[in-house]
Amino acid sequence: MNEQQPSGKRPIRIITLVSIIVAVAAFGSAALLINIMEHKQEARNPFFRVVDLTDTTEDPALWGKNFPMQYDGYKRTVDQIRTRHGGSEAIARTPTQVDPRSVVAQSRLEEDPRLKTMWAGYAFAVDFREERGHAYMLDDQTFTERQQVVKQPGTCMHCHASVYVPYKNLGGRDLIKGFEKMNHMPYSEARKLVSHPVACIDCHDPATMALRVTRPGFIEGIRALKASQGIQNYDVNAMATRQEMRTYVCGQCHVEYYFKGPEKRLVYPWAKGLKIDSIMAYYDETEFKDWTHAETKAPALKAQHPEFELWNQGIHARSGVACADCHMPYKREGALKISDHHVRSPLLNINRACQTCHKWPEEELKARAETIQERTFRLRNVAMDALVDLINDLKMVRTADSTNSALATAQQYQRKAQFYLDFVEAENSTGFHAPQEAERILGESINFSRKGQVALRTLLTGK
Repeated sequence: MNEQQPSGKRPIRIITLVSIIVAVAAFGSAALLINIMEHKQEARNPFFRVVDLTDTTEDPALWGKNFPMQYDGYKRTVDQIRTRHGGSEAIARTPTQVDPRSVVAQSRLEEDPRLKTMWAGYAFAVDFREERGHAYMLDDQTFTERQQVVKQPGTCMHCHASVYVPYKNLGGRDLIKGFEKMNHMPYSEARKLVSHPVACIDCHDPATMALRVTRPGFIEGIRALKASQGIQNYDVNAMATRQEMRTYVCGQCHVEYYFKGPEKRLVYPWAKGLKIDSIMAYYDETEFKDWTHAETKAPALKAQHPEFELWNQGIHARSGVACADCHMPYKREGALKISDHHVRSPLLNINRACQTCHKWPEEELKARAETIQERTFRLRNVAMDALVDLINDLKMVRTADSTNSALATAQQYQRKAQFYLDFVEAENSTGFHAPQEAERILGESINFSRKGQVALRTLLTGK
């Protein structure tokens, strides 16, 4: 027979149990609130000041002590991962005294020998390789074989090195004066003045971390562009919005440019506008040429890497999407929201780079981008064949008659066909930044090549 517990003890146990539950709940709630408050505090204080950063702190590793997550991403730009129409493969090579690199990117000249024909007589016909990450931008410029065939000026440092501090030092703290002094230095002398590829100080104010433009070429180029639009004395660092700056800091270097005059001043040819037609008109008006084509004697132009110009003609620019939104998208690190400083192709980071706006599966978005690029690449090949045909015809005609006016007309068509084709060839999105504009440009290139052949018809056929 079971003994029954005294009825008076039951309420005591119930009260004790309830008290324990309440205490646990209270403790849990307090811990949750503390955790939330700590995370909010982290968000309000996004970095710990380990070192003091000044306007002369050039080494990105020192910035990384205060911003370790951003610096970790920055260091990952050494990655070499190829997409279908971009990026680079790691090609092993035996280091030499002249070139100590043990890994290089694959040669674009070997992939498409027609490029040698297009650039005959120019340094790019000797060495032109796939683009690599920012980590390689200084070494790849320093050790390219182009340095062996032409005396490049210090101007090249503008977009291949962290030059803000060297410019300031050269100019007695005057950025523009330092820029002007380095421009006409021999490359080998200017190289001794720089230590890093693009670094934190080139895009950020060390006191506020605000984005800033430090490249004189862009400062002057955007001022000329704004003047053509009726906005005088434009100061990019004072007048641009934050979202604009998320593109302008990239546009400092990812642009078309030329070296002006014996002083080799870097100039962005934007005084008439950013479209290729405006840039071509600018070059024609100034009678500028990069070199004389070795096989046809045409006054030739070499496009550089006009991502900023082509992007400006595309739907993303019209929608207010900045370079950083796709190439440095935001990501979460604990309670923090930071820009991913592992700058790379959006096709390698579709979830963060694309799906923030485009709510379709990754494979669908990748397929859409690759379809655009594949169509652009096919049209690029048609344009390349047309240009090579024109160059071959010009070579034949020059042998027979080098004074005929038709020859000069055809040489001008080659100049245009070549620059329009190269504008898409040198631009690193394979048309994606502005698909319709890229196809229009290539169509114009094909047309110029065929018009050049028509101009030569009487000399080739005698009719």
